[in-house]
Amino acid sequence: MLRAAVLVLLLANAGYYAWAHGLLRGWGLAPSEQTEPRRLEQQIQPENLRIGGPAAGHPAPVASPASPVASAAASAPAPAPAPAGNGSPAPTAAAGSSCLQAGPFDARQADALRAAAASAGLPDAAWHLDAVSATARWMVYMGRFADEDALDKKRAELRARKVAYDRPGAALEPGLSLGRFSTEEAAERALAALGTQGVRTARVVQERGDASGYLLRLPQATDPLRPPLDALRPALAGKPLRPCG
Repeated sequence: MLRAAVLVLLLANAGYYAWAHGLLRGWGLAPSEQTEPRRLEQQIQPENLRIGGPAAGHPAPVASPASPVASAAASAPAPAPAPAGNGSPAPTAAAGSSCLQAGPFDARQADALRAAAASAGLPDAAWHLDAVSATARWMVYMGRFADEDALDKKRAELRARKVAYDRPGAALEPGLSLGRFSTEEAAERALAALGTQGVRTARVVQERGDASGYLLRLPQATDPLRPPLDALRPALAGKPLRPCG
């Protein structure tokens, strides 16, 4: 009986396979075709099909308007920034202003600056002289040179050796500064290091000793102050006005 049941199942599967794959189509046994030509044959009056807009009485849907709360939020002006500090507006720098300073100056130069500022009409509130103490400073120095040609030749030599240099200040012109140091020992070490780069004629000099002086400071050097500042320049003793540090 088991063998007969297995044989019946095999014959049934083989028959279904033959029917599903159209092997029995010649005997009128086959599933209905679902191919594209078959679907076209089953259409009913396809030429009457039209694609159009929505029917009358049924308008097309429109986007829903924004909620009143959202509209009010969108149209409301941006809140003003909160005031800084204790409720007073934050201070702003005057247009075209900058802080400048020059110095240090000794007592005699400070007196000359006061006289020049009064003569130039510089307002008292626009400038002041601050007492400062200047510590001693040493320099690795080359010079003085005989003329500008000798100075230019030495500059070219230092550039070729990749040695940095700077102007030494009015009291040591024409010459070159190869570095400034707060102690004499540091300057001597720098001189020895420069010797390994082929620098032979430099020496250590004291640029200044310990001294007290004055620093000229202009907290807001606005454009209207330019004329009196130009008149003040001769009293600066060659010391440039530079941004406050």
